[in-house]
Amino acid sequence: MSTHKKHKHAKRDALRELYGDNTPAVGNSLSQRGKPKYLGGNGRKTTGITKRYFRKNLQRVRLVENGVTVRRWVPVSMIRAGLIQKPVVREPFTLPELEGDS
Repeated sequence: MSTHKKHKHAKRDALRELYGDNTPAVGNSLSQRGKPKYLGGNGRKTTGITKRYFRKNLQRVRLVENGVTVRRWVPVSMIRAGLIQKPVVREPFTLPELEGDS
């Protein structure tokens, strides 16, 4: 494997460690006909099975990563859980207030 590929894999592994695996899970979608037995029917019959993906709700957000503001695709579940540190937004053309200044 070339050095370039190794660095790419290392970067991808680091992002996966930070934000989890964002690849979609695979499942099945069923097409059915008939009325369920508990509703007085003869039972449901499966007429087709199709592959489908359960995709994560990814949003592109600005966040602080190693002291640098970057944009990343992040799952909403991580944003809601407070695992994402967003950059501090301040008014334009103002200096940040220093702590201890009175």
